[in-house]
Amino acid sequence: MKNINTHIRAYMASDNERLSTIWLDGSLTAHAFIGEERLREQQSLIETTYLPNSETWVACQSWEPIGFISLVDSFIGGLFVAPHYQGQGIGRFLVAHAMALKEELRLEVYLDNRRALAFYQTLGFEELSRRAMDDDGLPFETVQLRLKS
Repeated sequence: MKNINTHIRAYMASDNERLSTIWLDGSLTAHAFIGEERLREQQSLIETTYLPNSETWVACQSWEPIGFISLVDSFIGGLFVAPHYQGQGIGRFLVAHAMALKEELRLEVYLDNRRALAFYQTLGFEELSRRAMDDDGLPFETVQLRLKS
């Protein structure tokens, strides 16, 4: 799948460090309310557990990873685009790629991440439910969304 100068390919172990950096850079901006210390603690889980054990697709320009989407079945565990490449349709391109593989997509997003919530709603994701606390039991409200083909 191609989008102008962007192509999508399957994750390779050699992508781990670059994708972890993209994740951290994006999280520090989108999830600043969580706190840098907690995000840096989560980064090791991204590297050792989430990326290697998910169905991860990598968006590249000139073979350099610039974003990724990680799926667990039809659940989007993460969608991140390097800050310099945001607003260029890369996230939309990754979601379209995932949607071509699945009958539906689901995800959970922090309510305080207004930009991401608006992005998903623009793509047609519909709200299913909300939770007052995140997976760690912290008071960060989340919204569950679904997109059907």
